[in-house]
Amino acid sequence: MKILIICSKAFYKDIAEVKEKLEEMGHEIELPNSYYHQDAEKEAWELGEKAHSEFKARMFRMSEERIAQMDAVLTLNFDKNGKKNYIGGATFIELYEAFMKNKKIYLYNDIPEGMLFDEIAGFSPVVIKGNLDLVK
Repeated sequence: MKILIICSKAFYKDIAEVKEKLEEMGHEIELPNSYYHQDAEKEAWELGEKAHSEFKARMFRMSEERIAQMDAVLTLNFDKNGKKNYIGGATFIELYEAFMKNKKIYLYNDIPEGMLFDEIAGFSPVVIKGNLDLVK
């Protein structure tokens, strides 16, 4: 399967190990939009609000195009700043894109409690609880 890993930038440090295991299983793995340029958003902010808004718009369009080419997305949702199984706004939008394009959706951990619980549950994700063998 061709899988796009999606997550908060805070979890980029966890991607390499997951990527390696999935590739060993025969999957083709794509990484988040700014994985190879992790300061891109910060640099856009330094150019001002308009530049940052344009950057975010580019990233949303890029995600839409990339997800269309995938079989699935795997969301790495770990704990962040006291929030269990964190899924941020941009990752939520990518989940929505995957859902709208009828892609398989995997969550590494349980759906986070909070105001978007029902919406994420509505995407019918496969919650793998850290077991990458369930990605098939």
